[in-house]
Amino acid sequence: MIKRVLLLLPLVACTSAPPATPPVPEVSIAAHSVIPLPVSVQLSAGEPFRVDSLTAIYIDEGAGAEVANVAGHLQAMLSPPVRAAVNRVAPGAPVPAGSFMLRLDADASKGAESYEVDVSSAAVTITARTPAGLFYGVQTVRQLMPASVEHPFALSRRLTVPAGRITDSPRFEWRGMMLDVSRHFLGVRDVKRFVDLMSLYKLNRLHLHLSDDQGWRIEIKSRPNLTAFGGRTQVGGGAGGFYTQEEYREIVAYAASRFITIVPEIDMPGHTNAALASIPELNCDGVSPPPYFGIRVGFSALCVDSARIYPIIDDVVREISAMTPGPWFHIGGDEVEKLSHEQYVRFIERMEVMVGAHGKKMIGWGEIAPANLSPSTIVQHWKKDSSFVHAARGGKVIMSPSSKVYLDMKYDSATTLGLRWAGLIPLMTAYDWDPATFFPGVGEDAVIGVEAPLWSETLLKVQDFEFLAFPRLIAVSEVAWTRAAQTGWDGFSRRLEMQSARLDALGINRPRF
Repeated sequence: MIKRVLLLLPLVACTSAPPATPPVPEVSIAAHSVIPLPVSVQLSAGEPFRVDSLTAIYIDEGAGAEVANVAGHLQAMLSPPVRAAVNRVAPGAPVPAGSFMLRLDADASKGAESYEVDVSSAAVTITARTPAGLFYGVQTVRQLMPASVEHPFALSRRLTVPAGRITDSPRFEWRGMMLDVSRHFLGVRDVKRFVDLMSLYKLNRLHLHLSDDQGWRIEIKSRPNLTAFGGRTQVGGGAGGFYTQEEYREIVAYAASRFITIVPEIDMPGHTNAALASIPELNCDGVSPPPYFGIRVGFSALCVDSARIYPIIDDVVREISAMTPGPWFHIGGDEVEKLSHEQYVRFIERMEVMVGAHGKKMIGWGEIAPANLSPSTIVQHWKKDSSFVHAARGGKVIMSPSSKVYLDMKYDSATTLGLRWAGLIPLMTAYDWDPATFFPGVGEDAVIGVEAPLWSETLLKVQDFEFLAFPRLIAVSEVAWTRAAQTGWDGFSRRLEMQSARLDALGINRPRF
């Protein structure tokens, strides 16, 4: 054990001792490793619930497809030995002995994503107001089980759930991460893997950065050159890649089945070289620049004063919006150096109208805040910017401070992968901050949630992405879910240590600690 603690020290050596924090609420009798920390955990010394070949799963008669979907996830987690079909019982009927029961509760006083878990030796009951809450309850039960639950084909799994009661609800609505698939491409299978890992920690937004100077990653049927040219490049050269519309819909549906909403981003008016190289009309001189394989930023921009670019942009927004059930479309808007302030603001305000015309709400990086925006637009804070201006007009802000949650930053000076322009980010740094007090003028009421971006300049394969994401993404999940008064580094680090065998079972490539 001493050796394992010492291995953690290089990841936290760059930080000072954390400030005093309120103690983690007492947990009765038994310890647990649930992350993010629930509102209340009361485990007892009673006999645990044991899963065996007679264990059954029940939902109410009339429960919809989403509840059945959650029950299916539970069944897949427990099978074998649980192989029988999900059963239905009359609403309000007693929970049959030796079973799991998933039940909706229409109590409007409870939060939309809240849930309760009651465990005795006879039954496990998960109650929630919505199917999403039921799903999060299942993830908590999963983390209460031994790590062997992550080995579905093991022959001697002994699955138990400790007796007790858990009540829980999230602090923030938006709990997400961003994958930059533009600089280095990740295929459908790899994105699905991130969806699976995110869902275990109750994250619910996956922001896909689908275009940048180095690559265009989404098929636009009305503008095929975007992928015919822009889809074939990436940082350092290489094959690049893109999602067909069928593949993108597959990702969207897979994420939705785990209550994760896909948020597509087409970065503009800067970070556009892949688009400029694909469609000459996007350039003021009508001449496409060569493909770009480096990592410099700020050098590209759409010809925003030309009327001919807007039908092209409209086609892009229209086709992606039609494939995306979620309510948001991210237009980027960051690091634009080639336009005047007036040109930039006019473009952003025009994009807000265009995005709204296709039934979506606009999101943009913090640079968009000075524009005359509707409060329904969301600003994503990542550096010292004007997010407070948007908060003052009643708008919402996603907190993604680069010094805390940019997962592409190195853990320490010895880390091979990643960059360091925003600073080194050891695990404690990613955990030890409060989104509601971090940026002056953006308080609790203005913060819609937290998102951890993972940019991919130095990342070539999915294992590279995982190495920089984990375990810091797990820390971010608790920052986004758990109330500040309940968080604390000591408690979190103990629970994360207890999860080590689970992370190994999931095959996550991560620093050893």
